[in-house]
Amino acid sequence: MKNRRIIMNSILSIFLAMTMFAGAGCASDKKTDGVDKSDAIQIKIVLEDGAEMKGELYPNVAPKSVENFVNLIEQDFFDGTIFHRCIEGFMIQGGGFERDFYDGNFESKETATIEGEFTDNGFKNDLKHTRGVLSMARTSQPNSASSQFFIMHQDSPHLDGQYAAFGAITEGLDVVDKIATGATTAIEGKITFQGEEYTQQMTDVPVEPVVIKTIDIIE
Repeated sequence: MKNRRIIMNSILSIFLAMTMFAGAGCASDKKTDGVDKSDAIQIKIVLEDGAEMKGELYPNVAPKSVENFVNLIEQDFFDGTIFHRCIEGFMIQGGGFERDFYDGNFESKETATIEGEFTDNGFKNDLKHTRGVLSMARTSQPNSASSQFFIMHQDSPHLDGQYAAFGAITEGLDVVDKIATGATTAIEGKITFQGEEYTQQMTDVPVEPVVIKTIDIIE
């Protein structure tokens, strides 16, 4: 009887372990906080100084935003662009300007615009703007997003439903911290609008350029 109890307990332990393992395996395929993060696309952002961040893009959350971002990655669009607006406790923004931004060239490198995939624009997107989340920058026009994106330094719930969150940084948040807390300044430059050239001031600009060397899709 004693040997039988030992065998039965061993079988039960194995069964429980298999059940827990199976449950853990399924968890990655289910929704997290009500958001479908299955089929995530893995990316790596490498800065000119060698710092790296890894992240995920969620096509089941914001398909057009992800498709646009992936297309730009495949075109090497982001290579040489900078994080031009960095606010501690809020976010870091990049993807639209190159190093000559510091010489006063405020003509952005943006591409064709896409639909704004956020709740207030009639699109269901429940991904919250929590620390590390990737989201599309835009103007006051809801469908004006193109290439510029931002990474949340800290939670900013007031952005939920207002901007198209589409991914998250999963490794390298210390890099986000370093960028967000770095010294910033204001610079003046030129921008053309409706055929007229204007002088504009940009604030929250990193004193030292934060340059993206590459963004790649990884397996």
